[in-house]
Amino acid sequence: MPQSLANILLHVVFSTKNRIPFLRTPDLREAVNAYMVGTLRNIDCPSLIVNCVEDHLHCLCQLSRTMTVAKLIEEMKSSSSAWIKTQSPQAADFKWQAGYGAFSVSQSNVGAVKTYIAHQEEHHRKMTFQDEFRAFLRRHGLDWDERYVWD
Repeated sequence: MPQSLANILLHVVFSTKNRIPFLRTPDLREAVNAYMVGTLRNIDCPSLIVNCVEDHLHCLCQLSRTMTVAKLIEEMKSSSSAWIKTQSPQAADFKWQAGYGAFSVSQSNVGAVKTYIAHQEEHHRKMTFQDEFRAFLRRHGLDWDERYVWD
């Protein structure tokens, strides 16, 4: 019987709406990371690592061969957003930004990307999310319009 096989690895990045630092406490960030791991497992897009900081999230995951990138992001955001709102009164207005970045990762780069994602807190002591995201866009050869990247 023929098989359809794929190993499509994505580095997904998106921020909170207007980069509001809703995810301030380490406990909440750990809970969001764990929730996202479960969400990804449930949609057959297992995570290799998920890590959020106060105002954005990074995830390295394997895209299911039957899932579109847009559907993956929709599931990640809608499910986690609804859940985050239940976690504290301060998060009642929580929203993710409308946009996102999804970048392909080769199997040979998995270790470096996992390390990069794991060290987000120290990385952002030196660089803002916006500068980081612009660097990703340049590195992946994408053109963008500043008027439409940030919300």
